[in-house]
Formats: sequence, C-alpha cells, structure tokens
Amino acid sequence: MNGRPPVLGAVVDDETRCIHYRSPLDVIAIRFACCGEYYPCHLCHAEAAGHPARQWPADRRDQRAVLCGVCGHELTIAEYLATDDCPECGAGFNPGCRLHTHLYFE
Repeated sequence: MNGRPPVLGAVVDDETRCIHYRSPLDVIAIRFACCGEYYPCHLCHAEAAGHPARQWPADRRDQRAVLCGVCGHELTIAEYLATDDCPECGAGFNPGCRLHTHLYFE
C-alpha cells in the first residue's frame, strides 16, 4: 500500500474499509495504544489482536495514530479529533465514528 503502515484485521479494500464498517466515508484506521498496530476498527482489533484494546491517554494527543485510507496521511489524535476530513487530501471521514472515540482515546 505505497509505503503505508500495514492495516491488520478484516480489511476489505485499499482504503482501510473493513467487514464491519465499509461505507464510502469509512476510510480511516486507528493505531492502537496497546500494540502500536493499525486496525480499521475496534471490532477488527477485538477479533484479531489477541489482547484487550487500550485507549490512548489524553496526554498523548500528539501521537500519529489515525491513518487516512485514501492518501496514507497519518494524523495526530488531536488533528483527527478536530476535523471532519483529511487535511492532506480532503477525503471525508465518517461523522458516526465520533460515537466510538471513547473506545480509542481517553
């Protein structure tokens, strides 16, 4: 995937969509704090990682932990939480993902 970090789990296409979330706007992957690996979603991590997920601490918002599946840009947690689309390529992110931020970030 063009020098991008690998995305693990039940990925179904080159833009990081998975079997759980695959709308046109489901184009991010999250680097999990517990293992440092990218997964498309919390369900993929639960199914494939072999360990419980851990949230990124609030004081680590400067970590690059969100991957745009369209262009491969890695956003910091703070950048991701402050935007609705990729600052690099303009791809829109699923606004419904906001319902799950507590699963990834304190």
